[in-house]
Amino acid sequence: MRGAFAKTLTELAAKDSRIYLLTGDLGYMALEPFAEKFPERFINVGVAEQNMVGIATGLAEAGFIPVVYSIVTFASLRPYEFIRNGPILHQLPVRIAGVGGGVEYGHNGATHYGLEDVGVMRVQPGITVVAPADAQQTKTALEKTYDLPGPVYYRLGKDDRIVVPGLDGRFDLGKVQVIREGKDLLLISMGGIGFEVAKAAEILSKEGIEARVLVVASINPAPVEDLQRELGQFRQAITVEAHYASGGLASLVSEVVAQSGINCRISRCAIEASPDGETGSQSYLYNKFGLSAESVAAKAKSMLCGVGV
Repeated sequence: MRGAFAKTLTELAAKDSRIYLLTGDLGYMALEPFAEKFPERFINVGVAEQNMVGIATGLAEAGFIPVVYSIVTFASLRPYEFIRNGPILHQLPVRIAGVGGGVEYGHNGATHYGLEDVGVMRVQPGITVVAPADAQQTKTALEKTYDLPGPVYYRLGKDDRIVVPGLDGRFDLGKVQVIREGKDLLLISMGGIGFEVAKAAEILSKEGIEARVLVVASINPAPVEDLQRELGQFRQAITVEAHYASGGLASLVSEVVAQSGINCRISRCAIEASPDGETGSQSYLYNKFGLSAESVAAKAKSMLCGVGV
């Protein structure tokens, strides 16, 4: 998604001279199109993410639309107070692009896992939070949100090759996208793991279980009405996210169920405990943490049978 993000941002910058791009000494093999075309609007701040947000806040106050870019943990956690006290409290149009949500930087170890970014961002009511599922949706989401009046956090994956079947690049703030029809249970995904969830639905279909699959890319504002409608049609639903079980998609969906009095049982596919010292590729870690398509399908079958959940 990062390639699609950089390409789309470059296209938007050609039409809107307010757009600046700041990086914390990252983005090689991704940000060059923007840097080469608009060198005067590209700033490598270095490994100084708090300063990067501070500079972006000043640019936004001056009437520009600055985009800050880093790995998820360094984009969301290290400068968190600066994001809160600057763009959020003053409602300034700073865009924060966090790349590698979940365990995409698995080989770099737990310091590079992005497992709590959505939770810490969505707790702030003054920031839009967007987690696209693939490159096509990233393009649409950026085009529809880049000029919003307040701050935006984008949770981006690294892989531009993945295409979530049935999504077709659709995105609208405050809405969900239905990518597969089904009547037996509801699968709800957030971010790039939507591809695994779509695969899980295929596995289930071969065994005679038809799952309805939703993509939730708009986290703030939350798609409350859509979720109420969808959850109200099912007795059982599973949320799937490359994020801690608390604070992210599972929490959002559970809040909707509790506040609306919906009779739907929620099971979570998420990371339940702090990572240990064992690491590896994203695929390896999906298997380790129960986030692979096969793991999601197995949980769905267990849930429908009323065991192991």
